[in-house]
Amino acid sequence: MGRSCAGLGHPPDPGDESPRRDAFPHVTTTQRETRPSAATKPVRWAADTVATMREGARLRLDYSAQSLWRVDRMIDGIRRERAPYAAVENVLRGFGAYAGEVIVRQTGAEWWASGGDHWIRTPDGRLWDPIDEARRCFAGDGSLRLLCREATGAARR
Repeated sequence: MGRSCAGLGHPPDPGDESPRRDAFPHVTTTQRETRPSAATKPVRWAADTVATMREGARLRLDYSAQSLWRVDRMIDGIRRERAPYAAVENVLRGFGAYAGEVIVRQTGAEWWASGGDHWIRTPDGRLWDPIDEARRCFAGDGSLRLLCREATGAARR
C-alpha cells in the first residue's frame, strides 16, 4: 500500500529551509505559500474536526499518533455505511488535516499550499499529502496512522 508522499528524493542541504527550486515545477515562487499562511486553512480544518468529533461523536482527538487509529476506524465506518463521497468530502479533508497537524507537531514539518492543495513538508524535504491519504482511506486503500508512522520515521532519519 503506497502512501501519499511526493518524496523529492533529495534531502535539503543542512540549514537550508527553503524548498528546492524544482520541488514544485508547475508552481511559481509567487504562488508558493509557507507557514503561517499555508497552515491557516488546514490548522482550522483540523481544529474543527477535533471539536466536531468531541461534541458529535464523543471522540477525543489529542493530536497524538495513537489517535490516528481512531480516525482510521471512523473513516472505515463511514466507508462501510456506503456514504457518497460528496457527502463526506469535507469530513475527509478535516481528518486529513488533523493527521497532517499530528505530523507537523511531531516532526517540525511545515504546511505548504498551492492552487488550493495543501501538503506538509517534513524536515528531510519530503512532501506528504495527508488530505489525499484520508481520501485513499475512504476508498479502502490508505491509512492515516501508517502515513504518520512513515512520515515521522522518515523525519527522524
